[in-house]
Amino acid sequence: MAIKKAEAGTLQIDALKQGRVTLTLVGTTPFYFNAMSAKAKRSLLIGGGKKTAAERKELKHDPEEEFRDSVYRLPGGETLLGFPAPGVKGAMATAALETPGVTKSSVQRLLFLPEQKIRMWGKPFLKMDVVRSADMAKTPDIRTRAFLPRWVAEVNIAYISPTLSAHAIVSLLANAGVIVGIGDFRQEKGRGSFGTFAVTGPDGGEWHDLIQEIKAEGRAVHEAAMANPECADEDTQALLDMLHEERGRRAA
Repeated sequence: MAIKKAEAGTLQIDALKQGRVTLTLVGTTPFYFNAMSAKAKRSLLIGGGKKTAAERKELKHDPEEEFRDSVYRLPGGETLLGFPAPGVKGAMATAALETPGVTKSSVQRLLFLPEQKIRMWGKPFLKMDVVRSADMAKTPDIRTRAFLPRWVAEVNIAYISPTLSAHAIVSLLANAGVIVGIGDFRQEKGRGSFGTFAVTGPDGGEWHDLIQEIKAEGRAVHEAAMANPECADEDTQALLDMLHEERGRRAA
């Protein structure tokens, strides 16, 4: 059916158009995974409850299990590793606060990330760090996470045009990579400077060789790292050796 032209004096509304762009993130600082552990999810779902006598004798932490639980996983494809797409959108919205000409609320409304999780590459290592708990006393604790010294990710972004353009998306994402970052202990939080990244197109540009090198470590490398974790540094190795000694003492 033909649509008649709007008569004089009537309101004419044009449909918004949507553009899409695929970009590659290249880590400029290492990346920490920060997925919630299965144990924490279980506690939120059904409550903690009192520990049995046997449970009270168990070691406080299981670094290998915590390492595996910290990773966001993809069900299939060339990489095992993923990262929640809302985390990237949130980084761009935060970067809008420091970017003239765009507001955080407009970014939240005008950007769409179709994927639930973006794809990531990079060999994960087991890393333990001293952290402060969220209680009033800020009690120190040891936290284990998967740590990527080198990493690459791909993100698909849909946006409303002509309000936003592909150039604006690239610039905003690049700003997010410098001042916000993604993952745990990221630049946005102030104390850490991890999870920062540079942005390039699908061809990789000046980053092409590095991207291909990191992508070569695909799902098989990730699964092997999950099965037999390697420590990220000497401090982590020393802590893990100490834990293994204690496990052996208790078993004996």
